[in-house]
Amino acid sequence: MAGRIRAIKSRIGNIENIAQITKAMHTIAMTKVMRMKRRLKQSRPFISSLEEFIADLLGQVGPEMERDPLTVGNGSNEVGVLVLNADRGLCGRYKADLNRRAAELISGGGKLLAGGEKSRAFFVRQGIEPLRSYSYLYDTPSWDAASAIAEDAIELYLDGEYGRLVLVYMRFVSDLSQRLVVEDLLPVGLEPRTSDILIEPDLPALLAAAIPFYLRAKVYAAILETKASEDAIRRQAMKSATDNAEELLKGLTRAYNKARQQAITREIADIIGGAEALRGG
Repeated sequence: MAGRIRAIKSRIGNIENIAQITKAMHTIAMTKVMRMKRRLKQSRPFISSLEEFIADLLGQVGPEMERDPLTVGNGSNEVGVLVLNADRGLCGRYKADLNRRAAELISGGGKLLAGGEKSRAFFVRQGIEPLRSYSYLYDTPSWDAASAIAEDAIELYLDGEYGRLVLVYMRFVSDLSQRLVVEDLLPVGLEPRTSDILIEPDLPALLAAAIPFYLRAKVYAAILETKASEDAIRRQAMKSATDNAEELLKGLTRAYNKARQQAITREIADIIGGAEALRGG
């Protein structure tokens, strides 16, 4: 009986420690989600306006003008997939959903750009070596990280490694809802829009500068979306883990109290029995 009581008490202590950790991780994730939501509130209107601007520029390209190489096919039939996944675990379904969708897209022999350690490690275990991998590059989202990824994507496209690049990430809808998104990144497929804008000094030079900038901004926005989703899912997972730990603690505490009561009752019975034996002797 004493051994069972000690075992229950030890387990209670272990679960209390786990609950403290998951509660702290829940708080950290919640803080990160709030911070990312503020950044998303700024980035979404910017990306929308930038897409309209690029569409206006493309609408100025006449039939006699040479198209920017990032807006037309390069002759390759290969498909490239840029997946933006997590560097760390404990985020529920997040990493598995992204890896599964990316694996489906390259199942016919596509090329992979693996964002996040969880993506790189998953595909290496499957025997797939990424063209590029970005482990621990954007755990804290930054413009520099997005620029590095976008520049690699552009270089590989211009070199003909793939003729179409697909971006796979998780879009943040709300604290409790995230949506897996698959979007074409290259070639740039925005619908040209007719407008009366004046362009100086010349359209080709402006497109050559604006389109790479747009691709950097697009990757940056996708990183913000996917990191906000990761933190939101991790917050949910840690909340569930903390709740489960508290439920386990309640059950173990009842079992511990019951075991102690039984031990005390047995000890009292032994004392009474001994006293009765002495009295009878």
